[in-house]
Parts: sequence; C-alpha cells; structure tokens
Amino acid sequence: MPDLSRARLQDLIAAGQVSVDGKAAKASYRLRGGERIEVAVPPPEPAQVAAESLALDIRYEDPDLLVVNKARGMATHPAPGTRSGTLVNALLACVTDLSGIGGELRPGIVHRLDKDTSGLLVVAKHDRAHRALQAQIQARTASREYLAICWGRFSAHEGTIDAAIGRHPRDRVRMAVVPSGRRAVTHYLVVEEFRDASLVALRLETGRTHQIRVHLAHLGHPIVGDPTYSGGRKSPIKVAGQMLHARRLAFAQPTTGARLVFEVEPPADFQRALDYFRRR
Repeated sequence: MPDLSRARLQDLIAAGQVSVDGKAAKASYRLRGGERIEVAVPPPEPAQVAAESLALDIRYEDPDLLVVNKARGMATHPAPGTRSGTLVNALLACVTDLSGIGGELRPGIVHRLDKDTSGLLVVAKHDRAHRALQAQIQARTASREYLAICWGRFSAHEGTIDAAIGRHPRDRVRMAVVPSGRRAVTHYLVVEEFRDASLVALRLETGRTHQIRVHLAHLGHPIVGDPTYSGGRKSPIKVAGQMLHARRLAFAQPTTGARLVFEVEPPADFQRALDYFRRR
C-alpha cells in the first residue's frame, strides 16, 4: 500500500483496522503464507492541529496543490514538543482543503524538510493529488535539488553517495550510515570551492530522514551550522541552523500532467555565510 506511510500502517494495526483471515492481528504476528490480509482505512479525521495565522511564502497554487518556500526555523508539521508554529499550522489557516493521507498531524504533507532547512516543498489539497505526487517521488520522476555549504574541499568534483541510512546504534535521536539501514542515494556536484569549505549542489534519488546531512557527514564534509552532524565544529559566523536549502522542485501536475518547475534562491543567512567564505 504505497500510498500509506509505514507509521500510518502501524497506527492502523494498533487500532485493530488490519485483520488476518478475519481476525485483528498485532504487528508482531508472523505470516505463514496463504492468509488473507484486510486493511480498513477510515476516512481522514479533521485535523486536530490549531490553525495559526503565520506568514507563508506560497510560490504556486492550483486546485490540486500548493508549492511553499518554507522558512528556516519552521518545522514542517507538529511533533512531540512542537505543537504550534509549524507549516501545517499555517496551512490550516489559509487552505480549507488538505489531503488526509498523512494523518491528522500531517495533512497535505507529501514530503518534509527539516526544521532548519529552508526551501521548496509541495503540499497536496486532496488524497488523489497526494497519491499522485508520492508516486512520482517513489518512481523518481519528481526532482528535488538542494544547495549546501559544507566543510572542506571534495576530492572528486561530482559523484554519488550510495550508503544505507538507519537509526544511530547508540544515539537514537540521530541517523547514521549503517549496514542494516534503508538504501539511500544522493548525487552531488561541487559548484564552488573556498579555502576550507565548498558550495555543493545535491539531488535526492531517495528520501530518508536527514539523508543529505548524514551522507555529507559520512564523506567527512558536514554541513556548516549543522548542530547534529558537524561533530561539534562551529560555524565562523552566526547562523540559524544547517546551511542547507531546497533550491529546485520539479514534478508533473497531478491532473494535467504538465511539468512544473520551481526555483528559489537561498535565504539571507545562507548568502551571508557564502559571502564570508568567498571573502576568505
């Protein structure tokens, strides 16, 4: 059921909405083969997240979707400890129709950006658009490109990082490159080199949690300002988070099939950091 996230399916199992041969089953139930599995997906519940009148930079809107330039410091959706001030809170105040596939805390959210990553993301207004956009991401026909300022100079000016990502074996809050993780692929191109840093363009082939941040740290080139994966290395200038920006987003419009392409320049703090390294 590719249109439902793993977390959503786990919630349905816990709620008794998944049966094996007519009986509700736990997630730990081991299948033997030949069983009939039924999944009952209830209609989306109205989002219980409070609508908030927050500034949003909406770059495009049609009856199926919106494209938003998310500000650095704004979480994409509510989570434990972050119930307000998110993109979802802001969307609920200005959009009356959002898809329910993501559950009541993530209405309309097709893909996410980390709180301190700025840039473009697409939001679905209804379930058909949500499924179509997710299918494009999974089929890799949607394109997501980023800019990052990284520590150090790369030995190869372009390449592909193909390294599985999973939970860090000791720090469960962090992700890491681990053999037991899920395959993750990031393509990179060095755009500009400085004395002790590089400006890099990146394209996601997969979409794992913290993928770009983990992959660059794994190469020995953590992102400047990353509080989690930079190994304690401090940014030489004050920044509000990792210097990672979702610069370009391209996909097919779910109804018409027309190719939509959006680009947005990095925010002011990213540009200040870039100017600093250029001066050096």
